Amino acid sequence: MLPQSNARDADSAIRQTDTDAAGARLSSVQKGYLPDSFVKAFVPRAHLQARPPLINVGTYVRSEGIDELVGGWLDLAEQEGKKAQIVSMGAGSDTRFWRIETGPRKGRLAAYIEVDFAEVTTKKAMAIKKSKDLCGILGQSEDIKLESGGIALHSPIYHLIPADLRLPPAATLGPALAASDSSLLSPNLPTLLLWECVLVYMSPEASFSLIQWFVEYFSHGTGPLGGIVYEMFGLSDSFGRVMHENLKARGVSLPGAVPYPDVASLPNRFLQHGFTMAHALTLRDIRRTYISSSEAERISTLEMLDEIEELELVLGHYAITWGVRLVESSNSLKAPWTEWGLKQKRNPGNSLREDE
Repeated sequence: MLPQSNARDADSAIRQTDTDAAGARLSSVQKGYLPDSFVKAFVPRAHLQARPPLINVGTYVRSEGIDELVGGWLDLAEQEGKKAQIVSMGAGSDTRFWRIETGPRKGRLAAYIEVDFAEVTTKKAMAIKKSKDLCGILGQSEDIKLESGGIALHSPIYHLIPADLRLPPAATLGPALAASDSSLLSPNLPTLLLWECVLVYMSPEASFSLIQWFVEYFSHGTGPLGGIVYEMFGLSDSFGRVMHENLKARGVSLPGAVPYPDVASLPNRFLQHGFTMAHALTLRDIRRTYISSSEAERISTLEMLDEIEELELVLGHYAITWGVRLVESSNSLKAPWTEWGLKQKRNPGNSLREDE
């Protein structure tokens, strides 16, 4: 076990990755890759500098893939006449709730819950309270409440909760999410779990316990349980080792990547917990065949991208994995939920040329 001071330093390095990701998203928004009018509220001025094209493209592909999966989940819930719940763990500076509530799927959420380190939730809660735009979407001012000394925030739909996801979830998430007198999660509604660059920083044992806690909680209800994981993998090849060493130099370790040497192993994240189906795609494959031709053409005009080979290598070491678990006694329409996922928009033969 790490000495306390070293543990704090390691956690600080992990929290810094969220600051980096938020800055990268803002850069991609400013360059025209993505629409997001809310991200600037969470990015310190010191991190407003533009990122290189390789980072902007990677951020775009990641966002497009996860956005499509989340949108598809909300659409399937609506087909069943239900609102959906989303739990975003390690959410950091993510703006997804506000984008959903101001987009075409507004009103489809029963609950949106974000969980992160207390240091992160404190900063986010302060940023939210300072922004009229963010608060206006949460609800009436009297319905938006800071709690636990400002490290938690609650509103009618959106909830920001501090927790260390590496600790036993029964002791951390249980009291916050599933208390019988004030449960934030219904096991009878379609519920989607999000982990964007989170599980890879945790031990395999801790991430297994975390997912299993949700499986057991939702096994007592009728709602389908979905999961999305975005993370690095395949760090045993030469390029992966370089990636890993660069992160280690910043004080970041990736114990969660060890059990996943290739993309074929990634669905085990969910299958080992009895999920009905699970799939995984690298960002490289998503860019090649899961982005429409018109979008690919638009993106190619935004910046000159010279590092095609490096881009392909980087995108080949990041993946999005998704899965769904249906309760056997559930009346949910099985076929639509098991068909949830990313859809090809170009044939492999029509994918991006290497010079695009």
